[in-house]
Amino acid sequence: MKLYGLKTCDTCRKALKALRDAGHEVEFHDLRADGLPAERIAEFHARFGDILLNRRSTTWRNLSEAEREHDPVDLIVVHPTLMKRPVIDVDGTLHLGWDATTRAELT
Repeated sequence: MKLYGLKTCDTCRKALKALRDAGHEVEFHDLRADGLPAERIAEFHARFGDILLNRRSTTWRNLSEAEREHDPVDLIVVHPTLMKRPVIDVDGTLHLGWDATTRAELT
């Protein structure tokens, strides 16, 4: 199991703790510190579509209108904090966010 997120993100920390408490061995991938190849982001985007892009973030609000028109994958490559998180990869099955459904499936 691999969790993609930010070490400073409260939701990511909660998800990581809950998954480990449930007995899962979780590898944490910090988007800001470790980066993420465009191919992997494109895979996430193909699975989740535009909901992968966090339009409520401070980073999004600080982008110009012209920047907001760029391809979502390119935006996330340049600004990893624009990716909604966490993305959890369980043997190739991807989950986005840490909502009740994801918690019920994984813990």
